[in-house]
Amino acid sequence: MRTTMLRNTVLTAAGIAATAGGIAGPAIAAHAAPADNTKVVADRKGHGERELDVRYEAQPNFYYCGPAATRNALSVLGKNIDVDAMAKEMGTTENGTNSINDITPVLNKETGKHYRSVEIKDGKADDKQTDTLRADIVRTVDDGRAVVANIAGTATDTDGNTHSFEGGHYISVVGYQNDGHTVTIADSANPNTASYRISVDNLADWIATRGYSAS
Repeated sequence: MRTTMLRNTVLTAAGIAATAGGIAGPAIAAHAAPADNTKVVADRKGHGERELDVRYEAQPNFYYCGPAATRNALSVLGKNIDVDAMAKEMGTTENGTNSINDITPVLNKETGKHYRSVEIKDGKADDKQTDTLRADIVRTVDDGRAVVANIAGTATDTDGNTHSFEGGHYISVVGYQNDGHTVTIADSANPNTASYRISVDNLADWIATRGYSAS
């Protein structure tokens, strides 16, 4: 069934269970646990790559992926903004955060810099949309900021692990390698898979029918 960027995004129990190869126990338990302040990645620049210093926290419940992804994205700037306050600003409910258009204004407000929402309307990203995503990620990360993306479905990372969010989810893109052909994800769903890498082609298809916020 075709969805759009404006479709409600909620991290369902089924989506959580399918993350990291379908190991439901740790993923579900993570939402009941206190926030995890793990340092996901350290800043590194040069040779076509850069990764930002993320102060990671897992989302506190199944529907806060939008505020949590935004909070993790803002942490690269040293900000630690309360997710409840952001959820209120984004209009987040138990149905999730409606669209990336509700997150972009918060990023603009908290960073004082220009973010914009970019939609990939089709069910699969074409080469132009993928190249635009790669350029947007490289430009935003080089400016010391993270990208927030609204994704849905299943994607495979560079280690061969699958991450499945059939009901939709939000993630932060906090780094890139190989001139942006591979990117680093900070994922609030499960501290056991807090950080992983994925090809930009797979990420673009993961975002398809939804959108992302970048500079």
